[in-house]
Amino acid sequence: MSVETIEQRSTTRKLAPRYRVLLHNDDYNPMEYVVQVLMTTVPSLTQPQAVNIMMEAHTNGLALVITCAQEHAEFYCETLKTHGLSSTIEPDE
Repeated sequence: MSVETIEQRSTTRKLAPRYRVLLHNDDYNPMEYVVQVLMTTVPSLTQPQAVNIMMEAHTNGLALVITCAQEHAEFYCETLKTHGLSSTIEPDE
């Protein structure tokens, strides 16, 4: 197998499909709690980002939390649910 073939093969690798983690509004959890859960669940979120996500879900009924690989998306979604928040994932088309 030549070096060329290996290089060609590595450049044609497909990226793993990405998934959106969505937060749904609920009328049960206090806003501060939602912000805290978002920040502990998704460590890359800053407090202002978490507040924006919470407010968007509160105002529009739905907010994008993060877009990532399916395995991570499923983990984040399940962790949010474990903390009593309503969350789903969908493919990032």
